[in-house]
Amino acid sequence: MTLHLVTGGSGFIGASMARRLHEQGDRVRVVDLLRDPALPPGIEFHQASICDRDAMARAMRGVTVLHHHAALVAQSNAGRRYHQVNVEGSRILAEEAIRAGVDAIVHLSSTSVYGLPPPGPITAETVPQPLESYGRSKWAAERVMAGLCERAGVPLITIRPRATLGDGRLGIYQILFDWIAEHRRLYIIGDGRNRMQFVHVEDLVDFILLALSLGHGGTYNVGTDDFGTLRQDLEGLIDHAGSRSRIAGLPVLPAMMALGALHALRLSPLVPWQYRTYHRDCYFDVAPLLAMGWTPRWSNATMLAQSYDSYRARRPVGDASAHRSPLRQQAIGLLRRLS
Repeated sequence: MTLHLVTGGSGFIGASMARRLHEQGDRVRVVDLLRDPALPPGIEFHQASICDRDAMARAMRGVTVLHHHAALVAQSNAGRRYHQVNVEGSRILAEEAIRAGVDAIVHLSSTSVYGLPPPGPITAETVPQPLESYGRSKWAAERVMAGLCERAGVPLITIRPRATLGDGRLGIYQILFDWIAEHRRLYIIGDGRNRMQFVHVEDLVDFILLALSLGHGGTYNVGTDDFGTLRQDLEGLIDHAGSRSRIAGLPVLPAMMALGALHALRLSPLVPWQYRTYHRDCYFDVAPLLAMGWTPRWSNATMLAQSYDSYRARRPVGDASAHRSPLRQQAIGLLRRLS
């Protein structure tokens, strides 16, 4: 029976992957600093840091496929620790996985490696140019793992997902959901005519499993094929919620300068890659994925609605990963009260 090791398996995407693998009858082992109480009892759990080489060597025993999801996320403002965890932790994992004789490695990266997205779709030919420390750490981790796997002859599947939604997704989206539920004015940068693509966690897991089953190593940009402009999708969510919220566009340059100052003062949860790309087109060309036989089931509209409904249906988890916990709104919370 295949044994899958999922690092970051208590996080939003990692837990979804662990559950799906368990449901299909495979053995699953999770490594994380926190245990997700919702993980099925049949999933083995190791509490450890990916930077602990001895712990990773133990966790890797008997593993067939490594799924590497653990990372310090953009909102952590981790500074130098991004390199320690996201780059060196990935190096340790890849080295120990190769030493253990795994059949394949899946590495979850980030859209942030592209930096400022170009006009039109991001394609396989778009050159990564990360613009801040988080994105640079994810790009460096990709190169470290690719070099190690190439020399060892181990297939590597690198996944760059668009912003991922689904049941239980919080993080930065909690702010959006709160404001809509309270009928607040929604402020966007620019006029909202830019195309903004998301991906549902179930579709993301579907693609990863497809790529594994086909034995297709490589780097894949994963997003839904059904999305509109930012304004259209937000207006659709407002209508779905029955909210009286309205969308207000802000001038691009003043808004980015203000958010940059708040970020420097640690008074905003929004990081540079977010507020500097919010007014731009950001979407992948997924035609190559569709040609592989992958069919996303969720549109931007349906995944936003499901994520909002799940947030409203239950209270957020208090002790959970960054993408499954509420964010402090800080100075943006003042704007919320005035909206």
